[in-house]
Amino acid sequence: MQIPTSPHPRIVIVGGGFGGVTLSRKLTEHKFQVVLLDRHNYHTFQPLLYQVATSGLEPDSIAFPLRSIVDENQDYLFRLTEVEQVNIKENYVTTSIGDISYDHLIIATGTKTNFFGNDQIEKNALSMKSVPESLDIRSLMLQNLEKATITDDPKEQQKLMRIIMSGAGPTGVELSGAFAEFKNGVLENDYPDLNPDFMEIHLLDGEDRVLSAFSKKASAKAEKYLKELGVQIHLNELVTDYNDDIVSTKSGMELETATFIWSAGVTGAHPKGFSETAISEKGNRLIVDRFNKVKGTDNVYAVGDIAQMKTDDFPHGHPQVAQPAIQQGKNLAKNLIRMSEGKEMKPFSYFDKGSMATVGRNRAVADIGKFTLGGFMAWFAWLGVHLYFLVGVRNRIVVFLNWTYNYFNFDRAARLIIRPYKKSNQEPKPVSEIADS
Repeated sequence: MQIPTSPHPRIVIVGGGFGGVTLSRKLTEHKFQVVLLDRHNYHTFQPLLYQVATSGLEPDSIAFPLRSIVDENQDYLFRLTEVEQVNIKENYVTTSIGDISYDHLIIATGTKTNFFGNDQIEKNALSMKSVPESLDIRSLMLQNLEKATITDDPKEQQKLMRIIMSGAGPTGVELSGAFAEFKNGVLENDYPDLNPDFMEIHLLDGEDRVLSAFSKKASAKAEKYLKELGVQIHLNELVTDYNDDIVSTKSGMELETATFIWSAGVTGAHPKGFSETAISEKGNRLIVDRFNKVKGTDNVYAVGDIAQMKTDDFPHGHPQVAQPAIQQGKNLAKNLIRMSEGKEMKPFSYFDKGSMATVGRNRAVADIGKFTLGGFMAWFAWLGVHLYFLVGVRNRIVVFLNWTYNYFNFDRAARLIIRPYKKSNQEPKPVSEIADS
């Protein structure tokens, strides 16, 4: 495969998430050839995927083309491909478009949904780690509501309208709150012939509180806000199966639903080629030192969710959220520049800016240092932080305008079935349908 030659060292970055984008921007300011590889041609602002899934935003407002993150730089290259394997000894990666050599390799591939070996849940449940998956959730919810309007069977209507989520971390909490606001603000106007009581929002988790990674005070506030919105919370309920539209838990509870979303865990998504000693026993992450160098390698690094850097403050590695990826990306870029100039590298030190989760309009929680915020102040702070870190001025403007419109009109304007959802085990679409989807 042809990669233009360059007099500068080649740095190959695998993954266009927060870490990969940060590195690309910082490194192209100096004498490196940067080659960014990703299976999508856009960066996804994952913290707002739930708003795409619940009809609050269109996907193009939280996505940004990876070819545009660096302006007019001939030493920045993007290739649309999947990296299949890493050859550490010979310094190249095997991709779906051929082999690509490197002087330095950076893995920034993040995580994928962890189904913990449960094949039935993996086969039948929905997950939300990408734009296509969030669109699947949106389409299925709207399709089920349309189906509910043409059936006279109340039990079937309830099954079609009931939404269940497993996993009460930030994703599950934010999805639950958004679905509840959809029910409270949109359902009656769009579907006046449906009984709104049939649209139940259930949130299940095996822990004894929601947002278990947050402070107990923040968890209690989030649970209170969810209940105010009408979300039914089931704690200490470990989901064991989802089959024939029945969600089953370890305690024996069964709930019938046509929409089941799994957000109960993630696992590392690195390419093949790393030794077992370089992969953590828990979480499938790449073990790195304080300079983000992968264990047992000389010129291979990992940043963000895929990297496990153990420190005294974080004995199990840093949280798998955006800030560690951004900060590690900045520090690694500086270190690679220092190394090219013959200077000493500096170890990474994480500055914890706090944790935030929004539950709905004027409702959010935030742990900032020793302080816990809740309600409107936390929600307003959440809005500002997410607008600031969105990639692209256009995206910030579009999201801000959408939020303003939704806030004053109690509306979710993106409730469109653009690409009808079908399970992977269903019959394939006719060619005519594929052209339109």
